[in-house]
Order: sequence, then structure tokens, then C-alpha cells
Amino acid sequence: MELQFMGAVRTVTGSMHLLHANGEKLLVDCGLYQGHRKEAEKKNRHLPFPADSVVNMILTHAHIDHSGNIPNLVKSGFEGNIFTTFATRDLCAVMLRDSAHIQEKDAEYVNKKHKNKGLPPVEPIYTMEDARKSLEFFAAWGYNREFLVNSAIKVRFVDAGHILGSAQVIVDVEENGKRRRILFSGDLGRKKLPILRDPVQVTEADYLVIESTYGGRYHDPITNVRDQLAKVINRTYGRGGKIIVPSFSVGRTQELVYELHLLINEKRIPNIPIYVDSPLSVNATEVFRLHPECYDEEMKEEFLQKHEDPFGFSRLRYIRDVEESKKLNECQGTCMIISASGMCEAGRILHHLKNNITDPKNTVLVVGYMAENTLGRRLVEREPVVKIFGEEYPLRSEVVIMNSFSAHADRNGLLNYVKNMNKNRLKHIFVVHGDSDQSEALVDGLRKIGYPNATIPVLGEKYPLE
Repeated sequence: MELQFMGAVRTVTGSMHLLHANGEKLLVDCGLYQGHRKEAEKKNRHLPFPADSVVNMILTHAHIDHSGNIPNLVKSGFEGNIFTTFATRDLCAVMLRDSAHIQEKDAEYVNKKHKNKGLPPVEPIYTMEDARKSLEFFAAWGYNREFLVNSAIKVRFVDAGHILGSAQVIVDVEENGKRRRILFSGDLGRKKLPILRDPVQVTEADYLVIESTYGGRYHDPITNVRDQLAKVINRTYGRGGKIIVPSFSVGRTQELVYELHLLINEKRIPNIPIYVDSPLSVNATEVFRLHPECYDEEMKEEFLQKHEDPFGFSRLRYIRDVEESKKLNECQGTCMIISASGMCEAGRILHHLKNNITDPKNTVLVVGYMAENTLGRRLVEREPVVKIFGEEYPLRSEVVIMNSFSAHADRNGLLNYVKNMNKNRLKHIFVVHGDSDQSEALVDGLRKIGYPNATIPVLGEKYPLE
């Protein structure tokens, strides 16, 4: 019985963990790596293990850094089941196809430039057809319903409170008369976030694989988010600028729309046009409407009992058509454009940034985590000049970072989660899914509260589960 970490070690993206038991391999997550273009291309195109050696897969949630390389896995020879929650399956139905579409379009755009420069063409890692085919392998289960992966492995999903359908994965394994429980945290959410229920506290496990995205950072209180958002909008409105929001299409966009809806109802922001310019965001929002079983009590009281749509109001427009998207560049006066991708690595957000970051009247509002070596991180660090589609643009617009929106537990949330587990049973904690400084900070914090066996695994190395 062994654990092997094939991704998201000392980095936030590309989650892939292999559980070896009873002569079989169970893969937990299969995410895209996001970072330097050449490095990302190499890692994503070439899986770090033979796809046909994996018997089954578990998916914690639909974010692309956890699910985005599933079509490549299937294309490369995987033939097992992909177990996940119902909402995650429905989100993946739109997200994986969207990922393929973006890859195809970006390759098309780059190839036009390559042709002019006499360079060879590039190909997408996978196509729309690859993404569609991968959906045939999904097998969905509800929260708190134990099921068998095989005769020796039982699995149960419990709510992670991160995005719609996100799950912590409890894996009970028996091998040669030895029983072990491994808990994969997935991405842990925060308490009292809008829309979704709080993460469930799991207390019993022999081994814990825990994320560390914010292992050394603290979030602003979620209660301040509406005030901060109102200030940014009103300040930009005062100088006649636009607000450009790179946003994850799943989770963050819906939370932002929810807060804007409340601000408009409270008459705390001007009546400006608001556009959600991302086909994926539009489709993902429809999936959100299909899964009220994931909502928290506040969402039910605020909107559902009043028969209101939390994701729609008069000044909000959802944009699907590419020509409509291009027309947004002609908007006069203040407007807000919410677009994907969240880390500014692909999609329509690149065009909006290209057309707006050189104007000091405008604001780039960052509402999510930006991994190292992404355009989003370079904006967060306010580099004076950034490259978009290979061309340089001076960054003159205001950049505002709102960590209040984060759907990840911060340092306190992660440490408190572990504190509430049965310390006597927990043999080892593996810290993953964080930049090096954040993973190291969380390990240090865990050791200080009495967990000397908290470590950061080495990429590719196998760890026996004694």
C-alpha cells in the first residue's frame, strides 16, 4: 500500500496522486499544470505514468487544475471509471469541452503568428471530441454515500465547501488484512462563504493529504467583501474607467454575481452595465441553478424562498457570442467585465486585458489565486510591462487584490481543520497543492501544534502506508 504524488507538489496546479493497493492504481485528480508556457506544454501533453496502468480514478472537484487533463488521460488509454459527485460531473461536462475549445482557438491564433514568422504549427493537447469522449467514463455519487471502487477499496465523498460539488475523499483500503484510511482534502473551502455549505469536518483518518494554497496567509474577513467591492466600483466609476475582472468561471464568478446582486438591491453602487463574458461562466451558472441541494441556508432564505434568481438581475448580461465579446471594447464609460480564465492564461480575458491595462482610468480586480509564472501573478506583482500573446503592454491601470473572495481555507482554517482530527490515529500528513513557501509554512505550523510527521512529498516518490 503506497501513495505516489505525480503533481501539485510545491506548486498549486496539476493535481495528480496515485494510490497503489492490491496490485492496482487508483488516481486521485488529473489536473492541468499552469505556469511557464513551455513547461506547462511538456507536463500536460506527456502524463507522468502510463494511462492504461490506472484502473480507476477519483475526482475531487471540477476546477481545471484538478480535472483538466482527464481528456488526455482517456485519449492516452485509460479505460476505468471516474468517480465524482453529481454536480462535479455536470460542471465537467461544460468545463472540459471549454478547455478543449480554448486550446483549439489559442492554437489557431498562435499558428497565424507562426505562419507569418515561418515557424512550425502547434496542436492542442486535446480536442473537443477528446473532451466529449472522456465524459462517457464518469460515474457520479452523492455526498455521504459509501461505494466500492473494487473489492478492497471503499470511498465516501463529504462536502469540501470549495466550489459546487467539491468533495473531500475518504478512502478505506484493505490489503493483506491491513486496513488504512486515507483522507484527501481536495481544495478545502472557507466557512460562511456565500451560496455553498461549509466544509465538513472529518475527524478519523490514518493518513491526510491536505492542500496548502494559503498555508502561510490569512484572508480578510468574508464580512468585508461587499464593502471592499463597493469601494472599488465607486472609485473606478468616479474616474470614468472600466473594471476588468479575471475570474474562475466556476465558483468565483457566481459568488461575485451574487454579491453584485445584493449591492444593487441595497443601492450601494451605480447602475453600471455588468457583463459576464465567458461561455463557460454562462454554462456553469446554469449548472449552479440545477443543484440547489448544495446551497447553504442563507442562499435559500435570500433568494430561493422569494423565487428570485440569485444569478440574474437587470444590469447583468451574459455574453456567449464572440462578436458581442469584441464589441465590449467599444464600451464608453464605466462598466464591469468579468471574464475567464481566472489566472489569465487563456481565453477572452487576455483580449480584455490587452485592450484595457494601458489606461490608468481602468481597474484590474483580482478576486482569485494567481499561481507562480502566470500572467495573473505578474499583474498581482504589478510588473511594469507584461506580455500578452507575445506582445508587450505597459501596466498602467490600477490593480486591486481582494483575497476576501478566496474559496480556499487560509492558514488558520487549515490548522484548525487538522486540530479537530483524532491526533492519536493520524500517522502522517502530506502537504501538497501550494507554492513552496506556502507548503513550508503550513508544515511548520503543523509541527508547532504537535504533528512532527507533516511533510512535503517529493514529486514522483512512493510513500509506504504502514
